[in-house]
Amino acid sequence: MFDFLKKKKEPAHLCVSTDIHCHLVPGVDDGARDAATAAEIIERMQGWGVKRIIASPHVTQDTFENTPEVLDQALAELKAELITRGNDIEISRSAEYRIDDFSMSQIKSGVATTLPNSYILVENAFMQEPWGLDQLLFDLQVKGLRPILAHPERYFYYHKNQRRYDEIHAAGTCFQINLLSLAGYYGKAEKQMAEYLVGKGYVDFLGSDIHHHRHVDSIEAYLQSKDYRKILPKLNLLNDKVL
Repeated sequence: MFDFLKKKKEPAHLCVSTDIHCHLVPGVDDGARDAATAAEIIERMQGWGVKRIIASPHVTQDTFENTPEVLDQALAELKAELITRGNDIEISRSAEYRIDDFSMSQIKSGVATTLPNSYILVENAFMQEPWGLDQLLFDLQVKGLRPILAHPERYFYYHKNQRRYDEIHAAGTCFQINLLSLAGYYGKAEKQMAEYLVGKGYVDFLGSDIHHHRHVDSIEAYLQSKDYRKILPKLNLLNDKVL
């Protein structure tokens, strides 16, 4: 009876149309288990205004030792599923390269799949900073690559040593934070650090890091929140500018 008095929620609208970090290549990592599930998630993302997806399946030693051939075959299955649904979204893939021997061997041998304009998404281990990280990131740049550090707000060893953020970013490595971090999905500490990096002007790229429908639910709720609208003016993102 009094529905007209209820304030309608703002539509879930993302401030960029390109997602560079999600796990929707089916069956290759801990993300979407099959093409149908991935397509369902993509359709929900399109409701936010996402027009292009550059998926980033894990490439990680021992856990997800994915090769370009395996990833391309799985991506083809997803594209076929989207075609059957009449969905012509632009979708491709790079990868999220864990800094370990397996991933680095792919990069050194030239088989790693980069983002457009030679950007490459790399990921630290979660327990501790990789040994020789600064030299490794420098070496990538010498090779003509542009490293993007995935979700730096999630590495707890930097929370008490925030100077490392200054050093790594100043040396030419871009930062990509997760929408899920801003949404508080992982916890308070990650949310606070993501907002800190936004405030410092260090956030170059935004990624969803979506693996499953629960992630989509969390992001949709965040995109409809005052919290999101409050942080929007502080974002100066490269997703749609350089890729």
